Amino acid sequence: MLESSDLIATDIETYLSEHERKGLLRFLTCGSVDDGKSTLIGRLLHDTKLIYEDQLLGLRADSAIMGSAGDRLDLALLMDGLKAEREQGITIDVAYRYFSTTRRKFIVADTPGHEQYTRNMATGASNCELAVILIDARSGVLNQTRRHSCISSLLGIRNVVVAINKMDLVDWSAERFHEIKDEYQAFSKELNFTDTYFVPMSALLGDNVVEQSGHLTWFDGPPLMEYLETVEVGGADGLEDLRFPVQLVVRPDLDFRGFAGTVAAGVLHPGDAVVALPSGVSSTIDRIVTFVGDQDEARAGDAITVTLTDEIDVSRGDLLVGVENPPNISHDIDAVIVWMADSTLEPGRQYLLQSVAGLGGASVTAVNYRVDVNTLEQVSADNLALNEIGCCAITVDRPLVFDPYVENRQTGSFVLIDRMSNSTLAAGMILGVSSGWDRRPDAGLVRQSSEIEPSERAARYGQLPATVLLTGLTAAGKSTIATALERRLFDRGRATVRLDGENMRLGISRDLSFSAQDRSENLRRVAEVARLVNNQGLIAIAALVAPKADVRERARKLVGADRWIEVFVDTPLAVCRERDPMGLYQQAEAEEIQQFPGVSAPYERPTDMDLRVDTSVDSVEKCVDSILALLESRGILNA
Repeated sequence: MLESSDLIATDIETYLSEHERKGLLRFLTCGSVDDGKSTLIGRLLHDTKLIYEDQLLGLRADSAIMGSAGDRLDLALLMDGLKAEREQGITIDVAYRYFSTTRRKFIVADTPGHEQYTRNMATGASNCELAVILIDARSGVLNQTRRHSCISSLLGIRNVVVAINKMDLVDWSAERFHEIKDEYQAFSKELNFTDTYFVPMSALLGDNVVEQSGHLTWFDGPPLMEYLETVEVGGADGLEDLRFPVQLVVRPDLDFRGFAGTVAAGVLHPGDAVVALPSGVSSTIDRIVTFVGDQDEARAGDAITVTLTDEIDVSRGDLLVGVENPPNISHDIDAVIVWMADSTLEPGRQYLLQSVAGLGGASVTAVNYRVDVNTLEQVSADNLALNEIGCCAITVDRPLVFDPYVENRQTGSFVLIDRMSNSTLAAGMILGVSSGWDRRPDAGLVRQSSEIEPSERAARYGQLPATVLLTGLTAAGKSTIATALERRLFDRGRATVRLDGENMRLGISRDLSFSAQDRSENLRRVAEVARLVNNQGLIAIAALVAPKADVRERARKLVGADRWIEVFVDTPLAVCRERDPMGLYQQAEAEEIQQFPGVSAPYERPTDMDLRVDTSVDSVEKCVDSILALLESRGILNA
């Protein structure tokens, strides 16, 4: 396990070659105040013999003067380097340490536990792949434990070690360990962690940190160091797509014009076709220039300068990308915000937004919701206070080139900056193009009213306005029922508008894909049109998959609960597959179509629908009869 120094003295080239081939794991320690984060890292370094002799001598001297571990070495002093940290016995700033064992290289970030330094914790977590969340066995899961877990999840960390520390102070109790484990699992089940490892330990005494503990014989898992050396950490999706942010245009003379930056994702070769965004102009890579000469390849993390075969306009803040799988470009985004300022985030206030794509003006148009870190519930909010986390709709004054944060951290993250003081106010993780649900219209716009009363329209058409949403899986029979319903209502002399999902995508929604975000936006647009036609006294018939229950609920509120009728076309999945005339299910199962409800994405079955029909059992005519009977019972067709 420990890093051997024999090769350093006898064969330095072999040592360096072996060292270069080791994988690198970036992890952080976080949790509440005094849970033992700095002590744990100090123990890792001490027990793996990675502290130099002069450091050890200085640590002994410092422990005698300002240590808090009694007669023992205060290993936390290795990490708490600021004078204020040592005086108070707390971590304020983020401290980084590099170390290596025979299996792996590590960079560890020791982050502060105090709530007022949450911004520093978010900074430390932004580049990490694994989080070690410490919990004091005496205190259990605290509010700051939850907050740090929530931030770690939002920042894309999927691997977590929950280190239940200070087991020596609870008599090495297995019952207490499992009690805390159950409590944390119940809290974190809504977080996006894919791998959570629980380990009991005493960082102060060294039990289960590097070596197995004789006091914890009831625990059969590996100690922390062994787990860190062997854990497999998955990378983010989309990192194979080229993303090269231009940080500087290099023009040393009239014969050279290059673009310098660090490759954020993907691989680059001379001769590769690239597109400059946001302009969209194409060219080809001519050379990859580094301080050691031209290279045949550049990968993520490489700092390079590239030249292009064409004289195109590329500036600082532009992004060079591959021809396939380009990033998003939009003025409007939805993003998770960690607010770090004493002043409150208020919608409408002007900020600066800094991302890999440059600096531009921005404003928060709406706070969609605030995350309650204790329950992880999405709470309605008008603003965000210090250390609060929320989802916001943001508008930028220049086209923003980005990937969702879950796909690429570098192109999916940003900070908000105060225009006057130039201080950082918030860290942001982009979810995607803004759906528009919470976007506020310009203040100068006024809704125009009609001089025709609703009662006049009801008398003219012999009906009350309503929106009938037919929702269900692809090939369930939604459009067939909608068409038949339209015919029957027309034959009765009723006035209707049919809003078929496919027809919407051929016109109003032709700019949308089939991602969850764009499906949400498509239903929003359908609901907006339905509300307009309802206000004209007409009956709207909408046929869409609409797979998300919360999005359907938002559409219901937009149209109005008194006008909304939700019909669940509950045709079994097997029947839908058999009917599928375009082979969409087969393509989805072959991964040729992504995010397909019922196969590679969930369809959330309605639980409070107004009517359920099943076209595998009932004929289309019977389904329409049931809908008409419902409309009559509601008084919609009896006006």
